[in-house]
Amino acid sequence: MDSELKSLFFVIIIAALAPLLTRLLPKLQIPAVVFMLAGGVLIGQEGLAVATPEDVDLLSTLGLSFLFLLAGYELDLNLLRQPPGTLGLRAWLISAVISLAVTALLWEAGIVSDFLAITVALTTTALGTLLPIMRDTGIMAGSVGPFIFAAGAIGEFLPIVAMALLLSGSGPITGMLALVGMGLATFVVLMVIRQVQRRGWGEKLAMPEDATGQTSLRWTLVILSGLILVADDFGLDVVLGAFLAGVVLRQWAPAQVETLERKLEAVGYGVFIPIFFVSSGMKLDVDSIVENPLRLLMFFALLLLVRGLPALFVYRRYLGGVQRWQMVFLTATALPLLVALSEVGLESGLMRPENAAALVGAGALSVLVFPLAAVILQQRVPSEVVTEERI
Repeated sequence: MDSELKSLFFVIIIAALAPLLTRLLPKLQIPAVVFMLAGGVLIGQEGLAVATPEDVDLLSTLGLSFLFLLAGYELDLNLLRQPPGTLGLRAWLISAVISLAVTALLWEAGIVSDFLAITVALTTTALGTLLPIMRDTGIMAGSVGPFIFAAGAIGEFLPIVAMALLLSGSGPITGMLALVGMGLATFVVLMVIRQVQRRGWGEKLAMPEDATGQTSLRWTLVILSGLILVADDFGLDVVLGAFLAGVVLRQWAPAQVETLERKLEAVGYGVFIPIFFVSSGMKLDVDSIVENPLRLLMFFALLLLVRGLPALFVYRRYLGGVQRWQMVFLTATALPLLVALSEVGLESGLMRPENAAALVGAGALSVLVFPLAAVILQQRVPSEVVTEERI
């Protein structure tokens, strides 16, 4: 217990200092998540060795779950049926084809042997990480907001599905059956929620939402933990259950509970999500990165090439040049899913440790560099002429 409390204490210190460092260094515009990762390295076994990730493993899992819960909660399914959604899907499919080709070349050259894991990794987008950055800088409120949101949601959800199918230790067929079972479980939860709404049970019970009540927040945790448990029982990664829990929650959230999202953000970003990022930094294999920094830089460049550059072509009739370059940088930003994918790949033996470390390092570098580039471009957006032709 003493060891766990000590680790948690230092993790919380890093989580508390990270936003302060962001405020103290405004000109650098470094996201707090980068300071959390660096702080995790500092207090981890490859740094001061005052904390171990195993001591905060459960809290870190909850942080990862909340990150994808909020991403799923933000997802408007109607948006996916509109141009932002169709274009986002098209861009992701193009990225998937390019990723297959590029990874095949790397495999033929003997640079990588974990073909499937690398292919999936290069198609991800860190929507959960981007949301607070885009909101703080005003990008989300602009015309590019719906497009990056849809692209980010697709860039999280489809790689999660691919992880379940391709990186499952039980094989793709079992993975497909598990996905079907997960889908049925989600459908059952949605049906139960709709019956509750139709019969007006929530209004009849008049559950308290303030002070010590917090009913909606507690039932959110029930839905989250339940779908995560189902995903784990089916042999799927917890991020899938968390993302679907967010989608379910958006359908369930009572209209009169206007503060639910604020509560979720307070609990997620205030407590659990920072613990996940600091813990991820503690797990980072720094020695492997130092021994072969070119591997990290290679994956960093491939994230931009494979996931980002298709946006220049796909969105040409809806967004101006500056906004399309913003889409390039923002869709190429990846970290949380790379961390989750690396953990799944290492556990299943389908990813080499040096590639896992380099991918997480490249993801951290992308969070540091790409959103900053998009923010700088934001200053030029008002002068950009935007067309809205239909495809």
